[in-house]
Amino acid sequence: MDQAEATEKIVEALQKKKGKTKFYYNDLAKILGMKPRLAKKLINQMVVEEVLEYWSSGSTSLYGLKGVGKQAAADGED
Repeated sequence: MDQAEATEKIVEALQKKKGKTKFYYNDLAKILGMKPRLAKKLINQMVVEEVLEYWSSGSTSLYGLKGVGKQAAADGED
C-alpha cells in the first residue's frame, strides 16, 4: 500500500465516524488492514503532512484528523 492510498483510506474512514474524533494507533492500523508495526511509517507520514494530528495526555496517545474535534477548537483560541 502506498502513502496516497493509505491517506485516502484513513481520511475516508475517520470522516464517517460520528461523535468520536480521536483514535488509538491500533485503530488506524486496523483501518489500513495492517499490523501496527507495518502501519507506523504510513501513519507517521500523515502526521508530518498534517493530515492527522498527534495528541497525548501523558499516558495515552491518540490520533485524529487535523482541525477536527473539541481540542482543535480550544487550540485556536490562543
